[in-house]
Amino acid sequence: MTKFSVPTRGDVSENNQAIFDNLKNALGFVPNLYAYYAKNETALGDYLTFQNRKSTLKAKEREVINLITSQINGCLYCQSAHTLIGKMNGFTDEQVIELRKGSASFDSKLDALVKFVKAVVENKAKVNQEVKDNFFAAGYSEANLIDVVIVIGDKVISNYIHNLAGFEIDFPLAPELS
Repeated sequence: MTKFSVPTRGDVSENNQAIFDNLKNALGFVPNLYAYYAKNETALGDYLTFQNRKSTLKAKEREVINLITSQINGCLYCQSAHTLIGKMNGFTDEQVIELRKGSASFDSKLDALVKFVKAVVENKAKVNQEVKDNFFAAGYSEANLIDVVIVIGDKVISNYIHNLAGFEIDFPLAPELS
């Protein structure tokens, strides 16, 4: 059985060591997911650039996308990380659970977003017209649609990396859904 390990700062290139240092200064630690990307010379920097690009979406909206995408893809690492980040962005524990289940009764615009994202991820973007119409009726634009797909893509990358490698989760574990 292949065992995947997370590299330490001393195991990675000078370029990735500098990124580790920046992450440690900004976050207080280097999350295992980011450290794992550093096994590849350019992946960590490329991923962080992609993840931190300017967006038409608010941080809370990006967390909605991260939570439902990670739930559908069965990535406990990202569910755990984004449960914490979601709460840092103002969601309650109950709201995070509701978002992971695919709705947001507490906010009609976020409800349209989470339902749209759920349909996109589950159906490989072959979304029925009613879901798209509800997304746009909630106030989202085509520019937002593009950013939603980009954030989904970002999260799918992380979900797949962790689902393949299965390294240790270094965030408080997200609760299981009932």
